[in-house]
Amino acid sequence: MPEIDIKGLSDKAPAFLERFSGEVLSVSDFRGDLEICVKKDRLKEMVGFLKEDSSLSFDILMDLFGMDYSTFPIAQLERFAVVYNFYSVSRKKRLRLKVFVPEQAAELDSIHEIYKAANWYERETWDMFGIRFLGHPNLVRILCHGEFQGHPLRKDYPSDQYQKLKHAAHSNEI
Repeated sequence: MPEIDIKGLSDKAPAFLERFSGEVLSVSDFRGDLEICVKKDRLKEMVGFLKEDSSLSFDILMDLFGMDYSTFPIAQLERFAVVYNFYSVSRKKRLRLKVFVPEQAAELDSIHEIYKAANWYERETWDMFGIRFLGHPNLVRILCHGEFQGHPLRKDYPSDQYQKLKHAAHSNEI
């Protein structure tokens, strides 16, 4: 594995580097916004540290989304990735945490207990990409109907496929 340039991380998040250096795959800094690509094994612990450590204080999960790199022109570590966007109100800093997920085991630990907003974001990522979040309290479809087959934002999903809803939910079932 090539040497990781950790200068941006040692300058901007030394406590994170000290604790999770073995989990970091890459670091980049674009216009002051730090991106850290990490292994998935200790994700929940890393996210909790980003929020609770006083030198970081990433108190807002702004977004969480999936990506399918299967048709991306530059080879990536895995087909799927989940990207977490955090913001620190007190420090006025952003951080992007990227976790690659293998297609054969497309699952990550849920962070809904750390950031309540993750609940809906994780459901959306499951619905659109089929990436499971272990420990999520209600991992059901949120955008597609319950009878929908597949995950529409995967690059191999046929874009012209139409799926008719056979049994509509009544208003008292919603």
